[in-house]
Amino acid sequence: MKKITVFVLLLAALSSAAGALAQTYPAKPIRLVVPFPPGGAADLTARTLGQKMGDQLGQPIVIENKPGANGVLGIDTVAKAAPDGYTIVLTDRGSLAVNPSLYAKLPYDPLKDFAYIGIVTDGPYVLVANPKLDVKTPQELVALSKAKPGTLSYASYGVGSMAQLNLEAFNQQMGTDMLHVTYKGAGPAAQAAVAGDVSVTIAAVPAVQGFIKDGRLRALAVGSDKRFAVLPDVPTMKELGAPGDILVPTYFALLAPAGTPPAIVEKLNAEMKKAIADSVVAERLSGAGLLPQGGTPEAMAASLKQDVPRFAELVKKIGIKPE
Repeated sequence: MKKITVFVLLLAALSSAAGALAQTYPAKPIRLVVPFPPGGAADLTARTLGQKMGDQLGQPIVIENKPGANGVLGIDTVAKAAPDGYTIVLTDRGSLAVNPSLYAKLPYDPLKDFAYIGIVTDGPYVLVANPKLDVKTPQELVALSKAKPGTLSYASYGVGSMAQLNLEAFNQQMGTDMLHVTYKGAGPAAQAAVAGDVSVTIAAVPAVQGFIKDGRLRALAVGSDKRFAVLPDVPTMKELGAPGDILVPTYFALLAPAGTPPAIVEKLNAEMKKAIADSVVAERLSGAGLLPQGGTPEAMAASLKQDVPRFAELVKKIGIKPE
């Protein structure tokens, strides 16, 4: 009986300490690592969210861009940081779900080395073509590729990137044979399509929205369940009858090192949800083609557990060998 009483008192003390920790956190600036260069969809999400969450928390959230190796460098920095809530990361679906299949010695395990805060936004892709290609729909792209085999190409932002996986899925399921050309980021890939160095590419809307508006790229379809408000005339792949696993969207999510106190994770999740519910934040994100989500840690964990084996199968099917 005495042991049970001591155990109950210990649990009560731990609960009280956790509550006190959540009340005093944060007591200093928070470092938010973005494992990609400035200017992309991840960076936009991080800066928009970070400013608002910092205001809410009463401490600045300092953005640190740490690009390299498909996000590995920045993510690993956070995996090895102190689990105190003062170093967190905003990264994308590919760097978490695909990298385990691309690197034989990945320095972090996305399923074990992090405390998930939650998915912030979905980043649906838009399929774009150089206007000189003279195609206006994915069906016309397929027809042209089949009529002129081996002559069309697509740009991705790295071996094993979501762009490559999606467009190789397009090749396999639509019977096309577009050639793969890699670039160092979504921006350079989009520029290559603008210049006509490649026929098509896909990207989250922020990377190509300006090019679509000024006519330097033509949007063929978006990979989402419904049309974008910022691209209302562009049909979805679903509308066009394409298989559901072509143009699978990315997402941008917040994570902390494993071992971060649950009370801090819960507080960050609550503040993230509050921030993206703000009309100004929501408008800025949705205006860039990013769909606010505000998911739970549990939902993110479930999604990632499904994604890792799913993308491993696709990587193997395409024939990408781990580095």
